[in-house]
Amino acid sequence: MIGRKPNVLLVFGDQWRGQAFGYAADPNVQTPHIDGLADESLNFENAVSGCPVCCPARASLLTGQSPLTHGVIVNDVSLNQGSPSMGKLFSDKGYETAYIGKWHVDGRGRSNYIPRERRGGFDYWKVLECTHDYNASHYYSGDSEEKLEWGGYDAITQTQDAIEYIRNHGPDDDPFLMVLSWGPPHDPYLTAPSEYRALYDPDSLELRPNVPESHIGWTRDSLAGYYAHCTALDDCMGKLLQEIDGQGLTDDTIILFFSDHGDMVGSHGMNNKQKPWQESVSVPFLLRYPSRFGKEGKTLKAPIDVPDILPTLLGLCDIEVPEACEGRDFTDYMSGGSDPSDGIAFLQCPHPFGQWWPGAGGRSYRGIRDERYTYVRALEGPWLFYDNERDPFQLKNLLGDASYDKAWREIDAELGRQLSFRDDEFLPGSAYLDYFGYEVGARGTVGYSL
Repeated sequence: MIGRKPNVLLVFGDQWRGQAFGYAADPNVQTPHIDGLADESLNFENAVSGCPVCCPARASLLTGQSPLTHGVIVNDVSLNQGSPSMGKLFSDKGYETAYIGKWHVDGRGRSNYIPRERRGGFDYWKVLECTHDYNASHYYSGDSEEKLEWGGYDAITQTQDAIEYIRNHGPDDDPFLMVLSWGPPHDPYLTAPSEYRALYDPDSLELRPNVPESHIGWTRDSLAGYYAHCTALDDCMGKLLQEIDGQGLTDDTIILFFSDHGDMVGSHGMNNKQKPWQESVSVPFLLRYPSRFGKEGKTLKAPIDVPDILPTLLGLCDIEVPEACEGRDFTDYMSGGSDPSDGIAFLQCPHPFGQWWPGAGGRSYRGIRDERYTYVRALEGPWLFYDNERDPFQLKNLLGDASYDKAWREIDAELGRQLSFRDDEFLPGSAYLDYFGYEVGARGTVGYSL
């Protein structure tokens, strides 16, 4: 079809850290299909989730805005329907839109029906707000309020549903935008199908050097299950890629594989997300679009962030980016142009909650991640400074090291400029809770119902 816009397929797992792939040199995990995708993709090796926690990141994905703009600064609150919406922006330009899997920006109960007006413009709809029971997972289909069950391990059946959707949308049909949002590898870790769990012996795993002695046993057991989820999802990704290729959609389909944030899984003695360390912040970001960029992979250095996804996809599809989008369009950069980020990603935690609540050591923070350094400032002042080039496991905080004094002061000045540019006053988390009207419990978490 002359002038037809490309299909767009976004696939992401929840809490899949950027290091947990064969192509990223993880010595343990088996991800052959995604490794193959990396060989054919633009690989943003410094991709980050600047606000590395579920709902804020997902809201940024859908709107192209930062958490302090779209207002989703904690989990289980409702996304402002006045924000830009990925589904609606593509639908308005002739795209058929589909969303399958986990949503988690409705904020009105994790198992409740979500009406059409709160679906962000997505038409084909097989979604549940949130569940981590991957073997007894439910969803709502279209406009029916009947709660259905995926059956089996939900990522597998969700992937099969996505494959059926692709089969019904050939090269001569209107282009589609489809988001496939898997729940794993988010914990609970030990719930992948048995054939995948059998692949990983906890005692045989090679741990990252930043796992403390006190956490070795827990980390081995958790990583074995985490990796089992990863390999199960890798098989799902392989089936998706096979279907795209088999339907003759390869050249004119943009495939983006990424994650909303990472997972500490024992590194630095921590678990889960929100933290500013690499395992939490770093995410995969593989973009394949053969008719535009060829089919030979390339590694890119720019630190792309989750809010950049929507404007970049709009740019690739020649759709105007709304002024309300704050993310950056990397389309020209992908073709050899300048880096719109100037080599900088902005890190933020407006309000620590859940596993990162202040009573457990959590802090509000702002930071800068560039190609070499991670610098983080807490409300009390400078907190963390790592040379990721020399110290990839972030074992030594360089604040106080005289040889790095000039470097951290320069990046601290850049953080000040970023705060000013973003009109970010860097207030205590309670100020943002008051501003958005959120009530939280003792652990800083908004209450929710199942």
